[in-house]
Amino acid sequence: MDTQQLLKKVRRIEIKTRRLSNHIFSGEYHSNFKGRGMTFSEVRAYEIGDDIRAIDWNVTAKLNEPHIKVFEEERELTLMLLVDVSGSENFGSRNQLKREMITEICATLAFSAIQNNDKVGVLFFSDKVEKFIPPAKGKSHTLRIIRELIEFKPQSTKTNISEALRFFSAFQKRRAIVFVLSDFMDTRYRDSLKIASRKHDLTGIRIFDPREEELPNLGLLPLKDPESGKTHWVNTSSYKLRAKLRKRFNDSKAYYLESFLRSGSGELSIRIDQSYALALLGYFKKRSR
Repeated sequence: MDTQQLLKKVRRIEIKTRRLSNHIFSGEYHSNFKGRGMTFSEVRAYEIGDDIRAIDWNVTAKLNEPHIKVFEEERELTLMLLVDVSGSENFGSRNQLKREMITEICATLAFSAIQNNDKVGVLFFSDKVEKFIPPAKGKSHTLRIIRELIEFKPQSTKTNISEALRFFSAFQKRRAIVFVLSDFMDTRYRDSLKIASRKHDLTGIRIFDPREEELPNLGLLPLKDPESGKTHWVNTSSYKLRAKLRKRFNDSKAYYLESFLRSGSGELSIRIDQSYALALLGYFKKRSR
C-alpha cells in the first residue's frame, strides 16, 4: 500500500469511527470509565480545621510539627488496546477481515478516549510482543495508531495471549482501562488474565467469522492455515472434519467465556457480519446498570 492509499484509508476510518464516537460512544465511555478517585498529591503543614485523620505521623515525627497528607481527585485515565495481529486475524469470508473490524473498533474506542482527555496506548502481539506504542493524548497520536493498525506487519503468525498479558502487567503499574481484541483461538491465558484483571478494568472483545463457527459443505477445497502458512486440500463434505473444526471453535469459545467470567473481567463477542457499534453500545449500557 503506497502512502496516498494509506492516507485515504486512514481518513476513511477516521470519518466513520469519529462519527460513531461523537454521536454514540463519548457519553457511554465517560459514564463507564470515570476517574480512579483520590490520589496522593503532597504533604503540607497542618492548619486549624484540617481533618486530623489525614495527619502523616511519619513526617510529623521527623519535623516535630504536624503535617497532613493532601489528596486530589484523579480524573485522567489510560486506555490500553491489546491487539492480536497473528495470522488468523487476516481471515474473513464476508466483506471484511477480522483485522479490519478490530482496526475500526480500536479507532472508535481511541476517539472516545481522547474526547475524555485520556491517554491511549497500543500493544500489538502474536506469540510475542510485536510492537508497543506508549499511551499519549491527542488526535495526531490516535491517527498514528490507526496507521499502525492498518499497515503493521508482524514477524510471527502464531498466537500467545498470555505473553501479551504478562508483558502488559509488568510495564503498566497504574490502573488502566484495557481492551484485548482477538479471535481468542488460544487456550493458555487464564492465569495471566486473572493477574491482569486484579489491577485493571479489563474487557475481552472476541471477533469471529461465521465460517469458523460452521464450515459449509463445499466439497474438496484448498485451505490455507493463516498461522502456519501451509495450504491443505480439505474435504469439506466430511462430517467428521466439520465436527472436528466445530468442536475446536466451541472449545476456544467456552474457554474464553469461562476465563473472563472467573477473572471478573468484561467480555463480548462480535461476528464480522454484525454491527460492532450495536455490540459495543449494548455492552456499555449493560455495564452502567
